[in-house]
Order: sequence, then C-alpha cells, then structure tokens
Amino acid sequence: MTSLVRHITIDCADAYELGGFWAEVLGAPLSREDAPGDPEALVEAPGAALLFISVPEPKNTKNRLHLDIQPRDRTRDEEVERLLGLGATLVADHRRPNGRGWATLADPEGNEFCVECGAAERASLTGTRLPVTADDVTTAVRLAVDALRQSPMDDWLVPAGSLEWNCWETAEHLSDDLFSYATQLGPRRPALETYVPYRWEATREGGPLNAIFADRSAGPGGLLQTLEASGALLAAMVRTASPEVRSYHSYGVSDPEGFAAMGIVETLVHTQDLAASLEIAWAPPADLCDRVLARLFPDAPKDADRWAVLLWATGRAELPGRSRVTSWKWHSAPLVEPGRE
Repeated sequence: MTSLVRHITIDCADAYELGGFWAEVLGAPLSREDAPGDPEALVEAPGAALLFISVPEPKNTKNRLHLDIQPRDRTRDEEVERLLGLGATLVADHRRPNGRGWATLADPEGNEFCVECGAAERASLTGTRLPVTADDVTTAVRLAVDALRQSPMDDWLVPAGSLEWNCWETAEHLSDDLFSYATQLGPRRPALETYVPYRWEATREGGPLNAIFADRSAGPGGLLQTLEASGALLAAMVRTASPEVRSYHSYGVSDPEGFAAMGIVETLVHTQDLAASLEIAWAPPADLCDRVLARLFPDAPKDADRWAVLLWATGRAELPGRSRVTSWKWHSAPLVEPGRE
C-alpha cells in the first residue's frame, strides 16, 4: 500500500487572506466552510489542495519547499504580470531571451514560487507537438453534449448523416466507445492482444456492437447523460494512468494519450454525423482538432483548416487538392519523437 498527498500545507500569518490570493492564482475556490479570521483556509485546487494555517511565528528564511506553476491559457510572461497585479512580488528573474527559463515570485507573505512556460508555449519553443490530455477529452465531450442538447428534434431514430445507424444508435455507440477506451486502461496488466472481454451485441441486424446501452425510456436527455458519464470515465483513466501503460487497440497497441485522442476524434466526428440530422451547428475548436490530428494522423496536411482536415482524414468530407479518403485508419501506436522534453 502507498500514500497520497491530500493537502500541501502552508503556515502563514492570515490563512484566509493568503488563501484568497492563491485561489485567484489557481482559479480554484476557497472552501465554503472558511471565513475571514478563521485559523485555516482550504483552496480546493485539483490534484492536491492547498491548506493555509495561521501560526504566530513569522517567516524568516527561504522556503525549503516551493510550488512551480504553469499557465494554461496564456504565456509565462503574461501570467507573471497577472500575478504581480494580484499582489505577488518578483524575487528573481531567470527568464532567458529565447523564451526558456522561469520567474521566481513571492506571495503576499513572502512564500516563494516559480512561474514556468505552459504546455502550449513550451511546445512552440521546442518545436514539439502539444500532447492530447484528459482535459481535452472533457472539453470535447462537454462541447458535444452541450451542442446536442440544443437539438429541437424529438425523434432521434432518424438516420445520422450518411451512416447506416440512426441518431440514437450513433450517440449510444459514441458513449460505448468512450467507455471501452477507458476500460482498456483499467486492468493492472492491460492486455496487448485483445479488448477487455465485455459482451458485445447489437440490438438489431446492422446496428452497432455495444457493451453498454442507454435506457430508451430516459429519452435523449438520458442518452446524453450516459455520453457525459462515459467521457468522464475516459478522462479520469487518462489522467491517472501512467504514460508508460500500453493496451490493445485493433489499429495498434496504444498509450493513454492515444486513447484520449481516439475518444476525442470519435466524439468530434460522430457529433458531426448527428449535427445535420438533429439540426444543430457544430464546429469544434481548431486547436483541439490540431492536437488530435498531430497524434493520430501525423501525415495529414498541415496547411488547411484543422476541422476540415479531420473530416477529410476520417472520410467525411472533400479537401481541395486532395483525393477523397475512402478507407482510413488512425495511428494509435505511440509516436516516436526523439528529443521531446
């Protein structure tokens, strides 16, 4: 048996005030149980929460332990300016002219922490691709569910685009795909030659083979709930599985990032299959499309609209200057990327 880090605990003079600063830094809430003047304050950050405890002793030396943070939606330098505006101070500047390095800041009570480049900025600086993550799975599924909920159609038994399945079956198949990819990462020793042996069956001749099915009496709302739940399962498995895990897929043994990318592609293109029939607009973010293309279709054109390229790569649309794709497979095996940091 092993242990997990529950909190990172920081002694301070005013727990609630310092907790409020770090809540702004991390975009995470303070516990609803905390109030000004309380001796403790908890910042409920994902992963390990930060627990601040008021103590009478002042800080009088450099911390032996500090936090390194990375911005998710801005550059390192933009994040440094934001944090200075929140009340941090610059302690040491280790940023280099080529964009590498970090800045050491201190919070309002003098606790040092460092600001590094985020994943996107690091990938740009090093010339490497940006990895597909569990957060990307969550984003894709939530965007799809939110779009599908806008459908004015009550009848989900109409054909889904050019597929031989109806809209209910297609959404149910998508939910099953996400569930299946999550379970491939679950066993302590994932199989490399076969899928996890659930029982797969179709409800009609020509329908999709599924291991899980939505309750028809729950209607489209219930169906979308199963889709969101399956997406959450995949995101959780991708987030917690070791990057070294390998598991079977019929297109090649894959890793957690590969299963994340496959789940996202399934989500994006099957939502496209549903969109026209269910009278909804659907155009996923270009950066999300770009990341899954780089992981699963590394030879796809890089000079065209990313969503258009993904539709072309999966045989769903024409791409000017390219032959129509009539048979396709993604590259599920981990990519060989020498020198990647």
